[in-house]
Amino acid sequence: MIVIEAFHRGYPLAATNGSCHFFDRMISMKIAIGSDHAGFRYKDKIRDVLEDLGYSVTDFGTHSEEPVDYPLFIRPVAEAVARREFERGIVLGGSGNGEAIVANRVKGIRCALCWNEESARLSRQHNNANLISLGQRMISIESALDIVRIWLETPFEGGRHQHRIELIDAPAGSEAPVVKTQTP
Repeated sequence: MIVIEAFHRGYPLAATNGSCHFFDRMISMKIAIGSDHAGFRYKDKIRDVLEDLGYSVTDFGTHSEEPVDYPLFIRPVAEAVARREFERGIVLGGSGNGEAIVANRVKGIRCALCWNEESARLSRQHNNANLISLGQRMISIESALDIVRIWLETPFEGGRHQHRIELIDAPAGSEAPVVKTQTP
């Protein structure tokens, strides 16, 4: 197993996997990030850490702690990910709830509100989340960085979860293709 570890401003971040190819693909990932005023400090810190690790990060704002209307900054992140201009997106606010709601209004977005490492891992493994929402008032910066790291490292499991994703993405009133599998 290859272990690659980087330290940024005192916060250890590790990427592990059995192949360098995975790490190279992960690092070249394009990430969109945005927040409202209540998530601004964490957004800037997460952006800086990801850029230092070699990710391509585009910041959609806001750029201060002056009060703003969060949909004006969150929706463009979600739309850019939905258009596949970015592989993933990260949105932040005070609790992260409103940001997740706005993002999930965009077709093709599966935004997970994450509050710990397990919620981040499962959002990728089972839900193929292409956005995460974090609440600056709810978690420490150390937890936020760990959540982002795990979310970026964790692959989608597919299998029985793929059909569920198809059901989520199916237009209202239609049915996703029927897949005969046993689901727990």
